[in-house]
Amino acid sequence: MAGAVVNCVNIRLNAPTVAFLLEHSSAEVVMVDQEFFSLAIDSLKIIADQKKGSFKQPLVIVIGDHTCDPSALQDALRTGAIEYEKFLETGDPEFAWKPPQDEWKSIALGYTSGTTSNPKGVVLHHRGAYLMSLSGALVWKMNDSAVYLWTLPMFHCNGWCYTWTLAAICGTSICLRQVTAKAIFSAIANQGVTHFCGAPVVLNTIINAPPSDTILPLPRVVDVMTAGAAPPPSVLASMSKLGFRVAHTYGLSETYGPSTVCAWKPEWDILPDDERARLHARQGIRYVGMEGLDVVDPKTMVPVPADGSTLGEIVMRGNAIMKGYLKNPKANAEAFENGWFHSGDLGVRHPDGYIEVKDRAKDIIISGGENISSLEVEKAVYMHPAVLEASVVARADEQWGESPCAFVTLKGSVDGPNEAALAGNIMRFCRERLPGYWVPKSVVFGPLPKTATGKIKKHELRAKAKELGPVRKSRM
Repeated sequence: MAGAVVNCVNIRLNAPTVAFLLEHSSAEVVMVDQEFFSLAIDSLKIIADQKKGSFKQPLVIVIGDHTCDPSALQDALRTGAIEYEKFLETGDPEFAWKPPQDEWKSIALGYTSGTTSNPKGVVLHHRGAYLMSLSGALVWKMNDSAVYLWTLPMFHCNGWCYTWTLAAICGTSICLRQVTAKAIFSAIANQGVTHFCGAPVVLNTIINAPPSDTILPLPRVVDVMTAGAAPPPSVLASMSKLGFRVAHTYGLSETYGPSTVCAWKPEWDILPDDERARLHARQGIRYVGMEGLDVVDPKTMVPVPADGSTLGEIVMRGNAIMKGYLKNPKANAEAFENGWFHSGDLGVRHPDGYIEVKDRAKDIIISGGENISSLEVEKAVYMHPAVLEASVVARADEQWGESPCAFVTLKGSVDGPNEAALAGNIMRFCRERLPGYWVPKSVVFGPLPKTATGKIKKHELRAKAKELGPVRKSRM
């Protein structure tokens, strides 16, 4: 109604990264929950210090919560921030608002991974937002009786469009400050929850919850949508056994979140558990709001045969694709080459038409559903005084799905007993410079494999990381 563009900021980022995003997006109004007020203020201070006298402070609005410590709200108000409810009172109830004159107008901005080296600020338009919001309701057969639990952050592709879906169908939102298995089961039992979304890490939390945190059997079938990283078939099977009905979807920030779904076929019901789970782990077919989905040879743009084995790049096009990346024409030219949006993900098409993601062309690490730029992590590792060379890849992680694994060549030699100490030192060094979940959870020392032209062979490092096995979940 205000004609503004919403940019939901990832509250897990650190202040320098948030400062970059606020500056890059030219933010004029910053609305922040009292719990994260210090992060917002620290970020704005960084911008002010960088711009000196040319900095124009945005309007800062703090959202209070009477269930939280009141001192945080009082501290925010003392800085000159406006309380949200007071801000609303300044509005004109008679204001005659006009809808966008053009569906191509921007509605939202979202950054794919917070990277400062190549900012990917995804600009979304009104047409795509309403198409994918309604597609989300259709895919899940949602109606006005839906009670939706917010286990998925709203900064992930605007909550996969369900912020708008729930408004459209008059559904009910249940919000959580902390996502825990106990809170999820409690909301299902006491709040009548019927639907929730989450990355595979959330599903893992539910499956491995101690009996004291669960309320089983479930009072009703609960619909769960998962995306963000390909869930292992065993996770899907375990969720089904608990009584959850899992919808497996796939998509990107650039496609408004989930835009394909592994639509369940009735004939799968009679198959063995492991075969059902294997079929269910595929990424499936396009949403009704997505006009084009294909797997093609990226050089010729010819569709690959539907044989389940020929690799190609997953591409999409239609009204459910972003307008483009903010202030990044080079990235736009690459993303939309040959009239399709290039996902950067490699996959296959099966004989039944379902697609399946096999690998990522990019080196993005997906940890707990969050995107991590391996290049940004490498930069931090390289800054350590003992590091000569570094390369970061994804390593399987029992808790988070994937976590960063740093392969490091040292400037000097280090003996076995001191390796663990140095690895810990490098992790602490990174923790001072990166968001917590970006910090490598494992460090491996040794020479890095390279091509004849000196490029690091990341595929070999990924193979080594696979040989190491998953990072074990802490038993503490």
